[in-house]
Amino acid sequence: MRIFRELGWFFKQEFKSYALGAFFLIVIAFINLLPPYLIGRVVDGIRFGTLTPRELLWTIALILSVAACSYVLRYFWRLFIFGSAFKLGMILRNRLFHQFTRLSPAFYHRHRVGDLMAHATNDVQAVESAAGEGVMTLVDSFSMGGLVVVTMLTLDWRLALIALVPMPAIAFATRRLADLIHVRFERAQEAFSALTGKVQENIGGMRAIKAFGQQDQEIRQFARLTDDVVAKNVAVARVDALFGPVITFFVGLSYMLTVGFGALFIVQGSMTLGTLTSFTIYLGHLIWPMLAFGFLFNIMERGSASYERIQRLLREPPAIADRPGARDVALDGDVVIAIGRFTYPGQETPALRDVHVTLPAGGTLGIVGRTGSGKSTLMRLFVREFDIDEGEIAIGGVSITDVTLDALRRAVAYVPQDHVLFSATVRENIAFAKPDATQEEIERAARLAHIHEDIARFPDGYDTVVGERGVTLSGGQKQRLAIARALILNPPILLLDDALSAVDGKTEAAIIANLKAVRQGKTTLISAHRLSAVEHADQIIVLDGGRVIEHGDHAALLRRGGWYAAMYQKQKLEAFVEAGGGLRGHAARSS
Repeated sequence: MRIFRELGWFFKQEFKSYALGAFFLIVIAFINLLPPYLIGRVVDGIRFGTLTPRELLWTIALILSVAACSYVLRYFWRLFIFGSAFKLGMILRNRLFHQFTRLSPAFYHRHRVGDLMAHATNDVQAVESAAGEGVMTLVDSFSMGGLVVVTMLTLDWRLALIALVPMPAIAFATRRLADLIHVRFERAQEAFSALTGKVQENIGGMRAIKAFGQQDQEIRQFARLTDDVVAKNVAVARVDALFGPVITFFVGLSYMLTVGFGALFIVQGSMTLGTLTSFTIYLGHLIWPMLAFGFLFNIMERGSASYERIQRLLREPPAIADRPGARDVALDGDVVIAIGRFTYPGQETPALRDVHVTLPAGGTLGIVGRTGSGKSTLMRLFVREFDIDEGEIAIGGVSITDVTLDALRRAVAYVPQDHVLFSATVRENIAFAKPDATQEEIERAARLAHIHEDIARFPDGYDTVVGERGVTLSGGQKQRLAIARALILNPPILLLDDALSAVDGKTEAAIIANLKAVRQGKTTLISAHRLSAVEHADQIIVLDGGRVIEHGDHAALLRRGGWYAAMYQKQKLEAFVEAGGGLRGHAARSS
């Protein structure tokens, strides 16, 4: 009964619905005791020749009335009990989704998406069953069983006690089987989570799988996971399959004892045939409570195992949360980055060390460096995906840890490297952070991101559905849509994390020019591999191994002749060679 204790908060909340449902179940159990009694009287009336046609018709009418009443009441108990169970599923899914939005990236590094989806589907469904079918089975089995036992004791207490002899054995066997179900069902759910994760991962990466010709290998891996799911569910089924035979065996034993001793009592003259007939019919009514008893343990243990899995997720504390005393204030002003050290959870080597930059309000900071030098890490710290170990980032003299996360999100718009688009229209994706944006605002943002012309060529324009994660768009189109989504907010601070890498040089220059024109007086941070994206910046820092190795504007860094100057010359030469190669190729084709 542990799952019922754990769901006590919900049963209190839905007490009225469950009370009404339980009441109707008890009424059904009570009125269903009438037909066996009436049938016993008819049997005795036939045997002794006292049954009249009028009495027979009244008996048939009463039995039909009981059937009709049961039909109506069964509709209502299902409405109240199962309806409440569906409401529990809704509450748990909402809680899980709310929890998912609170948890930090570190959590998603440890959990696969497919596993989380399994919690929100299969596990919630198992808990729903416990709150619906489980409650119904509990009330129905105990009310029906209790009333039948009392009635049997009233008819003949000796035969009732004999018929109930196998009951303790049923209770012991079902309890043992229920313990096995709990353990095996949890393993089966974990295997299903792994399978769901594999499906989600492979569907998302199908292009890469096909590009590298790994279909057969992935099919084999999927088959192994499927076999594991089947094996673990068969293990559950093996235990589940024992409930029916065990209970049927003891029910058969009860019948044998009832008929045997009942016949003896009739021969002795201490019981009539009609009483034995009613008794055996009542014993038939007792079969369901016996079976339901095992069924109840099965449902409860499944629900308990799934509820434990859900609760583990709900108890997971968010790594990043509002600190005590955090203020909900507007952020703007000079940006001060003073990071002493930051190390990713589970890592030993710091990802950033001794990064100190002061950027006046309205300025632009360029962040460049080799792959893995810490550019994206700095951006992620700015929006508190992680918290800094030593040091702080401040905006307008206020540390970002001293304000609420909502206040920080309002002040900063972030375009990450792994831009995410939703399976919705272009319009909805651009207006994601501002759902009430007008068409004029949406088009303005699209023009600033240099994507409006592309959208105009789409089949349905701004109403074109882009597909899951923007699968129907090119890399450059996805980047520019993500930029438009950030620009529609017109935030005080804009972070572009290598957000121009998939566009050509001409488009990049146009977007940079638009940003300079519309973001005067607003602060922008741009990380990039292509240095042309940061030439215009007021300050540029070069990161290497998480440290700042160069700092200055474009002209100063070129004069210094360090990494920035060497990379700038290299990229400039590459651009020149590409342009020249194209001309030579054209000339060769012309000749």
